[in-house]
Amino acid sequence: MGHEFEITDRLEVDATPEQVWDAIATGPGITSWFMGRNEVDGGVGGTVKTAFGGYEPTSAITSWDPLERLVYGTEPAPDGRFVAYEFLIEGRSGGSTVLRTVTSGFLPGDDWEDEFEAMTAGGELFLRTLVEYLNRFAGRKAVPVTVFGPMIGDWDSAWLKLGRELGLAGRPETGDRVRLSTDSVSTVEGEVYLANAQTVGIRTSDAFLRFVRGFAGPMVAMHHLFGDVDPVEQDGIWAGWLGRVFKS
Repeated sequence: MGHEFEITDRLEVDATPEQVWDAIATGPGITSWFMGRNEVDGGVGGTVKTAFGGYEPTSAITSWDPLERLVYGTEPAPDGRFVAYEFLIEGRSGGSTVLRTVTSGFLPGDDWEDEFEAMTAGGELFLRTLVEYLNRFAGRKAVPVTVFGPMIGDWDSAWLKLGRELGLAGRPETGDRVRLSTDSVSTVEGEVYLANAQTVGIRTSDAFLRFVRGFAGPMVAMHHLFGDVDPVEQDGIWAGWLGRVFKS
């Protein structure tokens, strides 16, 4: 079986086309809102490489029109699996920009529904993070922190635990004001800029803190930290925090 898909979005951001292009077409830019660490070899025939959780997919760039259009995608696998991304940039008066995106591809197998649900929820988080990045941190570069926590058996309970750690009575919802402390850093305050069935994204004054339901079952921290931070130290801090909060 399998499923062919196409997802379109329209994003309005308070950023110039130059800032948008930097965010979607450079390695440090993509690394500041997407996932893992990214490298871009620009131009048609170039590549976009993403290193995340032991995976390192490489996408070929098929359209490269600076400040206007970018298209790249993976080569189809033997089972037909592939994913492609298209970005269309339209500058507006006053320094704002409309960014249209198309995510398309094919998911093989009889269990494609579960993967599509996870991909859709994750895609919403990534694009919303891109909007927040362009509106508030455009031009700054973030250090990615990716930590896989314990396997979760009851996700309703896990989201409630996260809510309590954030000072909430229930699971986090979009717009909630939150406070969070780890064992090694002072308390930080922020706002939930997106919460859906499988993800929670929190914006602070110098970070995006993101919690994601991993497809294989773990709670995953996928953060972006702005400023002078040690990624190895942060990996340890968040590994300890996830282990404490979500231990079975």
